[in-house]
Amino acid sequence: MKYRSLPLARSAGALAAAAALAVVAACSSGGGSGSGGDADTYTWWDPYPQHDESSAWAERVNACGEEAGVTIERTASDTTDLTNRALLAAQEGTSPDIILLDNPAVSTLADTEMLTTVDELGLDVSGVDENLLAAGVVDDQAYGIPIGANTLAIYYNADILAAAGVDPASITDWDSLTSALAQVTGNGDQGITFAAIGTEEGSFQFLPWFWGAGADLRDLDSPEAVAALELWKGWLDAGYAPNSVLTNSQNTTWEEFLTGEFAFAVNGTWQVNSAAEAEFATGLVQIPAMNGGAAPAPTGGEFIVAPAQSDTDRYDVTRQIVECMTTPEGFVETATTFAYYIPPTAEGQDALLTAEPELEPWVAAVREAKGRTSDNLGTDYPKISEALWTAVQNALSGSATPADALAQAQADAEAALG
Repeated sequence: MKYRSLPLARSAGALAAAAALAVVAACSSGGGSGSGGDADTYTWWDPYPQHDESSAWAERVNACGEEAGVTIERTASDTTDLTNRALLAAQEGTSPDIILLDNPAVSTLADTEMLTTVDELGLDVSGVDENLLAAGVVDDQAYGIPIGANTLAIYYNADILAAAGVDPASITDWDSLTSALAQVTGNGDQGITFAAIGTEEGSFQFLPWFWGAGADLRDLDSPEAVAALELWKGWLDAGYAPNSVLTNSQNTTWEEFLTGEFAFAVNGTWQVNSAAEAEFATGLVQIPAMNGGAAPAPTGGEFIVAPAQSDTDRYDVTRQIVECMTTPEGFVETATTFAYYIPPTAEGQDALLTAEPELEPWVAAVREAKGRTSDNLGTDYPKISEALWTAVQNALSGSATPADALAQAQADAEAALG
């Protein structure tokens, strides 16, 4: 297919800000450690404030420090705050030794030159699934290791499907899914619910359909992209999906599904336990690509990264801590601790399936998944994503046709990227 592409160049302002921060970070004095460079204490930041110091997660982090012969000083904060604090710490020369960072933010920090590469730390990432590692790769350099991944699939209400005579195994492409929606709504039940909210969650949920059509994030108004948005719009027009999708977050989508009124819900690995506890029988199918097979769904989950330190002697212990967290056993322990992370290596996935074989559909989904910043999108992704979720909102609300909404998105993304 021949198409025009969005430019790789970032805006002059973004480049200047990133360059300034990189210079400050590179020239800062001090050990770079939040503990003031204490050789026996290594600082660790993660986005899990829900896991306090008495939690299994905190115990595991501390155990990896003990194995390396040091004490870990852990600080937890929410995802957005963590990224902002990491950028500020680099500017001030107080970066922690290790950060667990939401995967789309890795390229943002790498762009400032505040992170070490896996090669600099001496880490072996040859066993990590390439599609998962790609979210942390910028200009062919890997800047961390995923500690696990989650992604999207379609949960179904088995009772509703049975009543409508729908075999979930028959759902293999867009046509068969749309036919299933016609059957269940024709039988008096609700069809499918998903999150099309005007935030990153909306883009996250739209991407499997966008990529499943063969569309590219640098060509937002391609015929393939239009087909994906027309699919969602067609479902709303036919009554197969509710208008509430326009304001649905992934949490509210799940609450709709748990009412027992919907046949299908697009949601993530993190709902495994909730689905098992639902008041009706549930199952799972992969999000289908337009013409069959599994569509690539976006990956969620954190990378373990190591900020640059002026005292490079610290890297040896940092590497030991990271290796402790990323052994096959370590990946499974993360998956068990968080209940929804799939290990990023074949060895770890096999070990998880030995312990919990019912997670096989999620392992399959993660193997097909794709990082949002993959294809070397890096820090361009957030600008493209905002244009995309705006187009989805405009098309589903009826303020523009899918084609016109995406044409505007392409123009907006090009302007944002300079």
